[in-house]
Amino acid sequence: MRVVFALGSNLGRRIDNLQGAVDALFDAPGMTFVALSPVYETDPVGGPEQGAYLNAVVIADCEVSARSILERALSVEDAFGRERKERWGPRTLDVDLIAVEDLISDDPELILPHPRAHERAFVLAPWLQADPAAELPGYGPVADLLDDLDQSGVRLRTDLSLQPPV
Repeated sequence: MRVVFALGSNLGRRIDNLQGAVDALFDAPGMTFVALSPVYETDPVGGPEQGAYLNAVVIADCEVSARSILERALSVEDAFGRERKERWGPRTLDVDLIAVEDLISDDPELILPHPRAHERAFVLAPWLQADPAAELPGYGPVADLLDDLDQSGVRLRTDLSLQPPV
């Protein structure tokens, strides 16, 4: 199954947090690296006043269940000190499961695709860079979705990069 993760960090050493997430996602068996987007710096959306985020997207092929993939993402967040004190508050690391193949789920513990991905330029812009033919299940081509959004708070950081997992 093709899996898409969105990564974000606006606390601590942001780029190191993102790189750590990329490495940690592939530490356990069952996932094969496919693609990694460039790094973007983005204005926060919703929540309290806070600093800018660094964001990226990682794409993998996975041999485990969607629920196991979600558990892995949450475990990686925990390993980087993610605290859930405030909705849309600042965070050391956010690892969102955006899509798993063409799976659609309304299970409250595993909503797929991610319920706000189609509204988030900070997800769609890096995803499009990682996979120009990407489609969000139930919504259509990522390129079309991104064209309909305000992208003013989403800036490509050519001075920063992430390395694929080894």
